[in-house]
This record gives sequence, structure tokens and C-alpha cells, in this order.
Amino acid sequence: QVQLVQSGGGLVQPGESLTLSCAVSGITLEYYAIAWFRQAPGKGREGLACIRDDGWAVYSDSVKGRFTISRDNAKRTVSLQMTSLKPDDTAVYYCAAGASMWPMIDPRTTRDGYNNWGEGTQVTVST
Repeated sequence: QVQLVQSGGGLVQPGESLTLSCAVSGITLEYYAIAWFRQAPGKGREGLACIRDDGWAVYSDSVKGRFTISRDNAKRTVSLQMTSLKPDDTAVYYCAAGASMWPMIDPRTTRDGYNNWGEGTQVTVST
């Protein structure tokens, strides 16, 4: 059974940092790309970042330079380090795993390549 268990969400002030983690089980992580998405109230799900099985990472323009995605296959975890957080970053954040070929796993343009999802974790950026 595939499981993606998220942790690390919470309430922070603007300008602060937060790291989200996604613990993966039930799949051979080395063969999968992992992506992070988010969904703000009243908005669609937005793809933020992806790290492929070869370690290559891409970011959406909205988070490039502020967020960093990383993976540790030995620990079976993928992390999203978020810095310089803004109120607009407030959303429910999701990790997802996909084994399709590029560009089907480019989260900036599609969710079709991802069929395994975490439960979501709330991030709130507010004073």
C-alpha cells in the first residue's frame, strides 16, 4: 500500500521559514519523481516544485528562489524548505509521487503524472 505521510505545516509570520516533509512507503522511491502542490481557499491546485528520480529539480515562478525541494532516498523522505514566506503562500500543501516520463510529471503544467498523494498539510502565513 502506497503511503505519503506529510508533516511540518503550521502558522508562521511573514518572512519566516518552514520545512515540510513527506515520508514515502509502499513504492521504490528511487524510481519516482516527487512533487509539491498547494491549494489556497477558492483557488485551483498549483504545482510548485518537482524533484525527479535523477535529482533534477524544477520550480514554479511563484516559489523559485524561495523554496527548495530535496530528497533522501535512504530515509525515504522528500522535503520542501520554504523561506521568505508571504501571506500569499497560505494554502494546503500536498506531496505527490509519480513514475511517468517527463513532461507528464512537470507539476507546473499537469497533475496527470501523479497518482499517489499525501493527505495535505496546512501552512498559514499571517501576523
